[in-house]
Amino acid sequence: MRTFPLLWLLLVAQLLAGCESLHFPWDKTPAAAVPAADTGAAPATAAAGEQCPAPVEVVCAEPEVKVVERVIERRFEKVVEVPVAKDKLVLGAVETVSIEPGGLFLESVIDTGSSTSSLSARELTPFERDGKDWVKFKLVPPGSAEDADPITIELPIKRHMRVARPGFESQRRPVVEMNLTVGDVTHMVEVNLTDRSSSDFLMLIGRNFLKDAAVVDVSRRNVQGEPKVADSK
Repeated sequence: MRTFPLLWLLLVAQLLAGCESLHFPWDKTPAAAVPAADTGAAPATAAAGEQCPAPVEVVCAEPEVKVVERVIERRFEKVVEVPVAKDKLVLGAVETVSIEPGGLFLESVIDTGSSTSSLSARELTPFERDGKDWVKFKLVPPGSAEDADPITIELPIKRHMRVARPGFESQRRPVVEMNLTVGDVTHMVEVNLTDRSSSDFLMLIGRNFLKDAAVVDVSRRNVQGEPKVADSK
């Protein structure tokens, strides 16, 4: 009966020794050699490590987080509405103009950069009448045949103006007054006379007609259509 307490003591001693191989009296397998005490405890620790490896602390690396900044650029078109008086004409870049005297309908360019209007005239001949300066000139209707008779007009000269021309010498032009009609609006304005036969348009409407009378929409053409000339009767 004393055998069992001895076995239990032996078992506890083996467990306290560090998980060494148990050796029972009836086990015929020779136990592992235990080093002498004077060699130190390091070999015993190594042997114990081989039997029961020490726990290893595993540290998981934090995942790499990339922050991507996305910038979205938004463009807004700002529409500015400009109030326009109801009694003003809206003109395109090109309009048909009636000129008097002459009775011609000319497709004319609207030029807000010119202070006065300009008309293509040929054979300008100044002369004197009743002690005043006059000018005689000829107008060739657009699209007319080469042998068609030009229209001869005589008007008093109101003044002369000098016009600067880029790349050329300035030019002295006679200025007369004429009635110009665009749409249903007629104004008597100053018109300078020069030879514009090399230009695509024989008539140029300047600011002296547009001022206080019309606004220009350069994206359109022939907004007013054919001029509405009042009967002279």
